[in-house]
Amino acid sequence: MGNGTLAILALLPIIVVAVFLVGLKWPASKAMPLSYIVAVLLALFVWDVAFPKVAAASVHGLIVAVTLLFIIFGAILLLNTLQESGGLHTIRRGFTDITPDRRIQVIIIAWLFGSFIEGSAGFGTPAAVAVPLLVGLGFPAMAAVVCGMIIQSTPVSFGAVGTPMVVGVGTGVEPLSQITDVSGFVFGVAGKVAVLHAIAGLLIPLFLVAILTRFFGKNKSFSEGLKVWKFAIFASLAMTIPYMIVANTLGPEFPSMIGGLVGLAIVIPAAKKGFLMPKEDDIWDFEAKDRWDPTWTGRVELKQSDIYAGKISMMRAWAPYVLIAVLLLISRLTVVGDWLKAGKITIPHIFGTEISSSWEILFSPGFIFVVVSLITYYMHGMKGSEYARAWKDSGKTMIAAGSALVFTVPMVQVFLNSGGGASGYEKMPLVLADGVANMAGSLYPFFATFIGGLGAFVAGSNTVSNMMFSLFQFGVGERIGADPTWMVALQAVGGAAGNMICVHNVVAASAVVGLVGKEGHVIRKTLLPFFYYALLLGSIGYSIMWTADKGIFNIGSIIAVIIWAVIIYFIATNKKRLDSIPHDIAS
Repeated sequence: MGNGTLAILALLPIIVVAVFLVGLKWPASKAMPLSYIVAVLLALFVWDVAFPKVAAASVHGLIVAVTLLFIIFGAILLLNTLQESGGLHTIRRGFTDITPDRRIQVIIIAWLFGSFIEGSAGFGTPAAVAVPLLVGLGFPAMAAVVCGMIIQSTPVSFGAVGTPMVVGVGTGVEPLSQITDVSGFVFGVAGKVAVLHAIAGLLIPLFLVAILTRFFGKNKSFSEGLKVWKFAIFASLAMTIPYMIVANTLGPEFPSMIGGLVGLAIVIPAAKKGFLMPKEDDIWDFEAKDRWDPTWTGRVELKQSDIYAGKISMMRAWAPYVLIAVLLLISRLTVVGDWLKAGKITIPHIFGTEISSSWEILFSPGFIFVVVSLITYYMHGMKGSEYARAWKDSGKTMIAAGSALVFTVPMVQVFLNSGGGASGYEKMPLVLADGVANMAGSLYPFFATFIGGLGAFVAGSNTVSNMMFSLFQFGVGERIGADPTWMVALQAVGGAAGNMICVHNVVAASAVVGLVGKEGHVIRKTLLPFFYYALLLGSIGYSIMWTADKGIFNIGSIIAVIIWAVIIYFIATNKKRLDSIPHDIAS
């Protein structure tokens, strides 16, 4: 069978997701079983993978789904614990004291705090922390999830103390160890990755607020978000400048963590002093809750009552989140992490295959969430009935999320473990990527970021995407005569951007706030920032690699300039569009 035909067949499980989940807006609990069936049929009858291996991959997927559900449960439990204790009321009041403007709140929480948590823990933890916090502040559940997914881009390559680079790229290019120092290679690529992320990430906070006001505002206007462009870019630079410096001096472990922390230390005091902040008569908020679109809300209902006023001090209210950040960081230190990883459940060689599965339950962020929830119970002086209610409500929400994940993750594992069949074909992701490379030729740098994004979209992990495609991207770079280190850098940034549209990340983030069954709605809203990220950096990558041969005015630089020109035009003409909104509607 020809490579082109194989590539099209390998694309079928993803096409099913695109058509039914994103296009027709089916819930993941209905769309993902179809995708799973397609992947299984292809593995069995086209790739000729033995049935025990397909079954083993499916079982491994179910075990991974359980580990994700544990994280979801822990995140929901902490949210409900703080809701029952009154801690969320105090946190909400604290942010309102900085500013009641939702545009500023989402930048501080999702972009800066989310980047810090991503750097500390990664693996979707920012969504489990920042998304429920936004809901606790009064954001619609869907708005919180969309914003939580959009920031799953710039900080992701250096998430979990650099895991996507150190483990993902490092493991992926390990065969190169005979000709180069892999750790030095990763360090060099990390510097390039940080520069690329800083370029695209400059506008991610602006995308946050523009999408927030366009899809969840009274006037359905991008313009109301663009109005705070100065503050958004200031907040972006406050994170990305130290982030770049750390990546190019200390390496890949700490850029997102230090960038997010430094950004918080700069932006919050500046916001309190009114620096670049909206004027008092220009505060943006959501409409009254009874006017929200029904698709915005989930099963997690948070009380907004003032009965909690003064019950919990600001220090005690924030203590659980501080504890999470500290414990996540400590757990990722080598000595402590190795000790926690020792307490794992392992199922080796499932059904006699090479596929094994394990659950490092003590190392899981879910375990830390549960521990902090228990500490919060005592710290906030809660009643037993209040805490029992938090556990009961969290269990109900987790069970609802399971119906989607029990098919989503097994589909991913069948897709990833489709190599080694009697047909002799490579695994489906590599067949698909090779088909794109053969068609694109010297234009391939444009597609390198999309291949990385595809890997994350399917696998749900930048780390896995980098492990799967880094060596492939390096080889394509050599084949077309481009710098292979830049090609691997494009893989890494594309894989990070793919987290914005990754199905099981969306399912997990949605489940945390009870937004089950509306995953397609979320992905439709995050597609624009994903395409911006992948296309801009693919264009810049092409320009970097081919300027010496084709001159500075090549197709890559031209497309990058056009993208920036369009964005600058919209910012420059924003006041005119705002003035065109009738005053009685805008007020």
